[in-house]
Amino acid sequence: MKILLFGVSNVGKTTIGKLLAERFGFTFYDLDEEVKSRMGMTLEEFVHTSDLRWRDQKRGSIIKKIIRLEEDMVFAITPISYTHNFKSRIMVDDILPIELYDTPENIFSRLVFSDEYDNIYTDDDYKEKHKDYYLKDIRADLDWYGTVYAEIGIQNRIFINNDLPEKVVDRIISEYDLQDVIRCTQLKRGNKEYDINAV
Repeated sequence: MKILLFGVSNVGKTTIGKLLAERFGFTFYDLDEEVKSRMGMTLEEFVHTSDLRWRDQKRGSIIKKIIRLEEDMVFAITPISYTHNFKSRIMVDDILPIELYDTPENIFSRLVFSDEYDNIYTDDDYKEKHKDYYLKDIRADLDWYGTVYAEIGIQNRIFINNDLPEKVVDRIISEYDLQDVIRCTQLKRGNKEYDINAV
């Protein structure tokens, strides 16, 4: 099984994805990290290379390569506007695409920055000073990418509601009846003593 997590920046895809993968015993992939590794450059360099269409074509090519892998996975996918070269591949039986979303205010509260070397840092004074700008930007992203995700057929949506990541993972497992997936994965790995009620 492949679980693909979509959503705007800072919504929690990576944090929730890692926890979900750990819970299932799946491999975790992060599109940003795959871009850096496969393109041999920082994200800062990547976003200043060519135009958005070119960058999304590169991202789409990487998405296709990852989801072709014969393994169970959770895949956190960077916001992407041009989806034509991978969208048909995510609507198949063994793939569960989910859009994670939250209020602009909650996303703003998690906003972090990165330098030219992709080091993450916080700057609360700067963030608060430019709060109106960032909230407007987040609202625009939620509207735009929400439309993109709907157009490619993603019907599964989870409202984060500023919950703890662990609670969001619990809700995803419950909402999509994934308890059996965990049990089957554990049995495949030979852990027949696994207690599904502990999930």
